[in-house]
Amino acid sequence: MGLMTRAFILIIMVACLTSVANAIAGQATFYTPPYIPSSCYGNQDRGVMIMAANSGLFNNRGACGNRYRVSCTGRTNLGVLQPCTGRTVDVTVVDLCPGCASNQIDLSQEAFAVIANPDAGRINIDYNRI
Repeated sequence: MGLMTRAFILIIMVACLTSVANAIAGQATFYTPPYIPSSCYGNQDRGVMIMAANSGLFNNRGACGNRYRVSCTGRTNLGVLQPCTGRTVDVTVVDLCPGCASNQIDLSQEAFAVIANPDAGRINIDYNRI
C-alpha cells in the first residue's frame, strides 16, 4: 500500500470519527401532516424531510433552515424491538416542538419512516448538523 493510499485512508478514518464524536444523542418522535404553517416559513411548503426542534436547539428561530443528518440508534420501549432501518435521513428545521424535551426532536412522519418503523413512536437517535 503506497504512502498516498495510507494517507487517504487515515484522512477518511479521522473524518468519520470526528462526525461520530460530534453527534448529539437524543430521542425522536414524529408528527403528521399538515406541515404548514410552520414557525419558520409560515405557509411556505418546505417539503416533507423536515423537523421541529426543541426550544434550546430552535434558539428563537435561529435554527430555521439548519440541516441535520439523523440516524436511529435503538428503541425506547418494548413496542417494536428492532425499530431502526439502518439508514440516515437529512432534514431541515422548519418549526418549534414546544413539547419536546431538551434532548428530543420531532421529525415529519416521512422522515421518521426512513430511519425507523413508525409503530415504534419514539426512538433513540444521533444527529449532526450538516
